[in-house]
Amino acid sequence: MSIREKRHRLQLECYQGRICVSFTLCVKDRSPLFLEPTIVNIFSELLVDSAKKFYCMIPAYCFMPDHLHIIVEGTQEEINLLRFINHYKQKTGFWMSKNQPGVSWQKNFFDHIIRKDENLQSMIRYILENPVRKGLVSDWRDYPFKGAIGCNLDDVLNNLI
Repeated sequence: MSIREKRHRLQLECYQGRICVSFTLCVKDRSPLFLEPTIVNIFSELLVDSAKKFYCMIPAYCFMPDHLHIIVEGTQEEINLLRFINHYKQKTGFWMSKNQPGVSWQKNFFDHIIRKDENLQSMIRYILENPVRKGLVSDWRDYPFKGAIGCNLDDVLNNLI
C-alpha cells in the first residue's frame, strides 16, 4: 500500500492574474539565516529580479531571522504567482546550497490568496509588526529587513495604491 502525500497547493490557475497572495517561506529547522544585512540584501535583490521577471509588485516583505513574509501582486492577467514563488525559492535555494551549506528552505510554504473583501493594509501591517511581536524592535519602522518592490510602502499603507 503506497502512502499518498497530501496536496498542499490549490490548482495552478488559482494563482493566475491580477491577484494578491501572501506567502511565508520558512528556513528548514528554523535556522536563523536572515541576521546579516549582506545575506538579506542578496535575497532582496533576488526578490527584485524575480518580481521583474514575473511582472509582479510586492507591496510588502519582511525577512525574519528564520522565515520570510511576502505579499505579491500580479500586474498582468497571464502572470502566475505560484510560478513566481517557485522560481524565487529555486534561485535562493541554489544560492544557499553554494554559500550556506546545510541551510535550505523547508519543502513547502504557506500561502493565502487575498480576497477582494479582505483588508490588504491590515495584512501588510500584520507582517510589518512581526519584528515587534518577536521583540526584535519596539517599532516596525526601525526594523531594517522589510520593504516593498515596485511601489512605495508608505503609499500602500496609506491606501494610495
